[in-house]
Formats: sequence, structure tokens, C-alpha cells
Amino acid sequence: MSARMPTEISKKPYYLTTPIYYVNARPHLGHTYTTIAADTLARYKRMRGFDARFLTGTDEHGQKIERSADKAGKTAQTFADEISAEFRSLWARMGLTNDDYIRTTEPRHKRGVQRLFMELQQRGYIYKGTYTGQYCVSDELYVDAPEGAPCPDCGRPTEKVSEENYYFKLSAFERPLLEHYEAHPEFIRPESRRNEVMAFVRGGLKDLSISRTSFNWGIPVPGDEKHVIYVWMDALANYITALGYGSDAPEDQARFARYWPADVQLLGKEISRFHCVYWPAFLMAAGLPLPRSFVVHGWLLFEQSKMSKSRGNIVRAETILDVLGADALRYFLLREIVFGQDGSFSFDALVQRYNSDLANGYGNLVSRTLAMIEKYFDGVVSFPGRSIHVSSISGIENAASDCIGSFNKLFEGLQFSAALEAVWAFMKTVDIYLNAEAPWKKLAQSNDLPMQNRVKQILDTAAESIRIITALVYPVIPDAAAKVWAQLGLGDITQADLKDLQWGGLKPGTKLGALGPVFPRAEKEAITRMQEKEEARLAESTAAATQAPGAPIAAAPGVVAAPVVAEAKTITIDDFAKVELRVAQIKVAERVAGADRLLRLEVDLGYEQRQIVAGIAEAYAPESLIGRKVVIVANLAPRKLRGLESNGMVVAASLGEKGRPVLAGFLEDIEVGARLK
Repeated sequence: MSARMPTEISKKPYYLTTPIYYVNARPHLGHTYTTIAADTLARYKRMRGFDARFLTGTDEHGQKIERSADKAGKTAQTFADEISAEFRSLWARMGLTNDDYIRTTEPRHKRGVQRLFMELQQRGYIYKGTYTGQYCVSDELYVDAPEGAPCPDCGRPTEKVSEENYYFKLSAFERPLLEHYEAHPEFIRPESRRNEVMAFVRGGLKDLSISRTSFNWGIPVPGDEKHVIYVWMDALANYITALGYGSDAPEDQARFARYWPADVQLLGKEISRFHCVYWPAFLMAAGLPLPRSFVVHGWLLFEQSKMSKSRGNIVRAETILDVLGADALRYFLLREIVFGQDGSFSFDALVQRYNSDLANGYGNLVSRTLAMIEKYFDGVVSFPGRSIHVSSISGIENAASDCIGSFNKLFEGLQFSAALEAVWAFMKTVDIYLNAEAPWKKLAQSNDLPMQNRVKQILDTAAESIRIITALVYPVIPDAAAKVWAQLGLGDITQADLKDLQWGGLKPGTKLGALGPVFPRAEKEAITRMQEKEEARLAESTAAATQAPGAPIAAAPGVVAAPVVAEAKTITIDDFAKVELRVAQIKVAERVAGADRLLRLEVDLGYEQRQIVAGIAEAYAPESLIGRKVVIVANLAPRKLRGLESNGMVVAASLGEKGRPVLAGFLEDIEVGARLK
């Protein structure tokens, strides 16, 4: 966690949370998006004088984790420890200011969950029964569907289970939930998500199974330890267990009383039902206050598909941090995407936005203004506020005041993109002012005292505008803002009082600090570097996933992995039948420019020809592949790699420590297009 100023009890508390992230896979850009939004909001609230408490963490129990750990040859606890550490390490590298990091395997969480279960049981909202039906392991969700039907949420096959369960009387809260939604329209935002949740509840609520007996990786039901508490009840309780719920210690009880209920709980749209229906029902049953607001954002799309482990289209934040830094990523996600809607990510769009807004916009304004003050006036600010020639700066001052008002209003409504747009509009006004006044020309034309004073005021007006801009963008691009604040000679921005921001805060006689670049322009090479880093990470993860005795068949490194059919040790013949494996003959093979691992293949399937991009260039020379028959996954969804559309996947074994690909083949002559069964 990043350093925080000590809590001042006199400040108004403000509690916000992210979902806790499931440790079945390492963090990717989708997780980062939610957490950056929460960190930005926490920084903004602290800037406005609130005692903002920001929670994130990891969800570590459940059947899916147990199976994933077993598949990796590790204990569930070791598996969870490793993945949770990666989340925590990434948030620390990004400088996120979370005050707490909760893990569902911690004793404090177990204690609080068991206390919540007993409270609900004592109040008569829990009873024992038996469940027989379909269960989605991937979503840890009971599904109302016929046997063999796919999960309606994720599309993966469900499993039939029959076991004794404890049930929560969710049906008793259908009317209370609807009444609360109607009385508090701000409870679920945006309105489209609120309407979806209300429609779900109006469709009727059934009692909810809240325990399992078919596995044991979870928190035991108190007094009946053959049961473990259902992962969603377990996970959702983190928002109160992290504050001390369930503890008898006075300091824990005081923390819970101070910060609960949460002011904002941020979450992705795929988990809105659990948070907006189950969680408030649990709280109502326990006699606890409900959160003030759930804010549901959309998906982050890559190549127009949601990022997910099963699709193989994950982009990791580290790739961007290595090349452009955290501020570039923070700014792009909050400026490019309207919060609450789906948004697209691409390396090209990231670099374009970085150069246009940060390098050529903010960075250039800071650089040229402060450099001229340093060059012409020894780095000393003289007339930053109302001074001589007041009429000439009134437009800038009024624009600054309007910008501050608009920004705060939009940010309070979590309209991050529109708030930043308002700041950049003001920035453009300042640029136009500088270009129109052309202080460098005025000094060249005359060096008398009145002209020097005029130029001082022009530059100091721009510097005061930069102070306003920097204070506003600090929650979004904190590292850059801190550098600019220091260059303005204002010291440590984290110690500044920004809650009553207004024109005139840059005092006469202020000496600029050491100057330096803020956002150097990114060349096109930055896109290539990020693509190569992502391909390397994909190759490493593919190789790691396929390291096992017997060299299992797997995707060649650098190629999208086949969709996960089910996270189980065995699959049915119906599952296998969904994967269409066919014999193809390679007609064209050539290297992909700028990518060491990739080959572009054109393959003949007998009934059609198609292009496939395969990560086998380090193992096979292109000319050696011409005419060779290979096995491909023919019904894999298309995906772009390096701008090339790949329509299928070449099947290969992964050998050795580095996962060297070896293509699958045949001893006999096989007809092109033949299907493997």
C-alpha cells in the first residue's frame, strides 16, 4: 500500500470498495480498471477533505480454486497465496492508496463470516435442505437449467450436483428489496443496471443455497463443519469483515461503526446480481445498514471481446507500466471509457491518447511555460493572480473557475471521462491564450520594463492555470501531477490543501523547482514493444499451463488458447465434441514482421483456405513447413495478432522448461480436411 496521511477523526468518513478478485488467474487489465477507478475516487475524496477508506483484496475459496490448485499440483492455500501476492504486488507497483487488503483466507474474515452466518441463523433466515440440480463451477453458481445445459451467464457446461445444503430465505426479501430500489434510485448506478436488477427481482426470488458439502476449501459452517459456507456469501461479507465485523475488540468495533455503511461499492456488470440482490438481502436479514450506492461499470474489451482467461485475450497492466508508466494507463482508462459503459482497449489507441493529451497537451503546456519563466525571469513567479492588465486575464480566470466547478460536479457523479474533458478544454483555452499573446515575440520586439512586466504576467497567468489543472488531475495522474507541483515550486502535493481550489494560489515570489520532462512523446516503437511483451507473457503462461509429464497437447506459444470447456479432471464426450479438430496442409509460411515468435500461415482445409498466426517461429523455419500436414482447432473464434486475423489454432505439444512447441502430426497419409474424433 502507498503511504497515507494519518486519519483525522474530525474529517467525514467515506468508505469505498472494489470487488475482491478471484485468484483463479493472475491480474489483468480488467481488474486494474476497477481498482484504478477506486483509487482515483479515493484520492479525489481525500483531496476534498474526506477521511476516505479504500478496500480491495482477493477471493480465495471455492470449488474452482480447489480444482485449479489440484491441476497445478499445489495445495489450495499455496495456490491462493501465490496469486494473491501477484495482485498485491501489482497494486503496490502502481502506487495505489488502498488502506486495507482483505483475503478471504484470513482469520479475521473467517471469524466475521461465521458470526454473520450465526446471526442469520438465529434470526430464522437459514434452514437446512437438499439441492439437486445444475451447478456452474466457473461462476460458483447454482443454475436453474436442465441437465447438460450450459451456464446462462458464462456459457460453460454445468454439472449436476445433489447434496445437503443450508438455505438462506432470499424469497422473503423480494418486496423489501424492490421497495428499497424504488425509494433510493441512487442505490444502483447507472440506471440501466438498476433496471436489470429490478427486472430480475420482479421475476421472483428463490431461496438461496449458502453451503456446500462436495468440497472442503472454504469456511466451515459453525457447529456443522462438514458444510462449507457458499463462496458468494463468504466473499460478499469481506466488505464488513475488513472493518472488524465479528470482532469483540473495541478498536474493530469503532472502525466498523465509523465506516459502515459503504458510500460506494464499485463492481463489474457480470457480478451485479450477487452484489445488488444477495448482499443487501444478507444485510437486511442481519439488521445491518445497506451500502449507499453500487456503481456498476462495463467490460473492458480487447479486439471487441471481454478480456478473460478462457478467451486468451488478456492484457496485463505490467506490459503498459514497463513502456509508458502507470499514469498513462490511468489516464487512458478514465478518459477513453465512459464509466458504466463497455470500452475498448488497444495499444494503438493508448499511444495515440498518450501523445495527443499527455505529451502534446499537458506535458507541452507545462514544459514551454515553465521553461520560459526559467529562461527569462530566473524561474521566479511575479504576477500570478489579479495584478496589472487585469482585463487581459479575466477570461482565463473565469474559465478556470468554470472548469473547477464542472470538474467537481462531474467527478462526484463518477463521470471521469467528462470531467477530464472539461480540464483539457480549459487547457486548450490556455494554449490559445499563450499562442495569441506570444510572449517570446513580445520580448524579442521590446525589452523595456512595461513589456517585461506584460510578459511576466502572461507567463504567470499560464503558470497559475497549470497549478489549477495539476490540482484537478492529481487523482487521475498522481505521479505526473506531483512532479509538476514540485516544478511549480509548491513542494509535496500530498501535503497541499486542495479542497477549496480557486484562482490565485500561486504566490508572487514563488521560485520554480528543478524542471524536467513530464510526458516524453511516445514513438510508434512503443506499440511494438508492448505487443512483444504481451506476446512473451502469453507464451510464458501457455508454456507454464502445459508443463506436465507426457507433454500434453496445447496451443503453440503466442496463439490464443482454446476456450476452457470445464475446469475438471475429466470431461464428457459431449464436451470433447464441441472442439472441432481437423487436418490442414500448410501452403504459405512466413515470419510476422517485428515478432520473433510468430509465423503467418495459410492452410488448406480441403473445403476452404484460411490464415492462422502461430507462435512457432523459434522452433520451425518457415520454408520447412510448406506442404506439412498439421492439426488445427477449426472452430476457434477469430483473433487478431499484430494486426493479422488468426482463424484457428495450430495444435502442438509443449516440451522442456521453455515449452518448446512440437507440432502434432501423423504417420499415415491423412486426407486434408479430415476431422479428428
